[in-house]
Amino acid sequence: MSPASGKHLNLWKHHLGRVPDSVWDQLDLESLVLADNDLAEIPGVIGQLQNLRMLDLGHNALTSVPAAIGDIQALSGFLYLHDNRLAALPADLGRLKQLRYLNISGNAFTHLPECIFQMNSLIELRAADNPLIEIPACLAQLRALRELHLRNTHITTLPESIAALTELRQIDLRGTPLQSLPPSLATLPKLDKLDLRWVNPLPSPPWFAALQARGCVIYR
Repeated sequence: MSPASGKHLNLWKHHLGRVPDSVWDQLDLESLVLADNDLAEIPGVIGQLQNLRMLDLGHNALTSVPAAIGDIQALSGFLYLHDNRLAALPADLGRLKQLRYLNISGNAFTHLPECIFQMNSLIELRAADNPLIEIPACLAQLRALRELHLRNTHITTLPESIAALTELRQIDLRGTPLQSLPPSLATLPKLDKLDLRWVNPLPSPPWFAALQARGCVIYR
């Protein structure tokens, strides 16, 4: 498999249908890209790739992912699960305490999986293009979060507890049926981009002016 380079294996768009067994024998892999391969399942043996820092399973046909991914404690770069058919994630993924980038966009989630709120090193959470109906107050546990992407979901508001996310820089709410926003957004010290395009009708609350006065760009 020539796409391997050092400890990295890129099998993007190889029309695999099934992951070759030889992949699981490469125990020194640090990054593995299996995106866009018509994969319907990932075997639990993936958990033996204990050196993986980055894993891309996007653009497949997955309806579940193995709990064994939670065994990969080195997974600290990214976990991409976008554009699959996922409606839930195993609780074991909450053990990924070093993970910084998670993409679950383009799936069938109506609620954010509870395991996500245990990933307390997350810097970026992408959950766009899901039928999400609410964002729970426990979002506040993700204290390191800098970017939150919720474009084209079904949420109507955000929890007041978002005030705890003092590292948050960007919130993408494009195309959502928002009815209100919590005033606590105005207290976020590092927020510099609030994207509300294609959100109608949403009245502009008075605290928008305070956000803009300190440099936050609000897209309407």
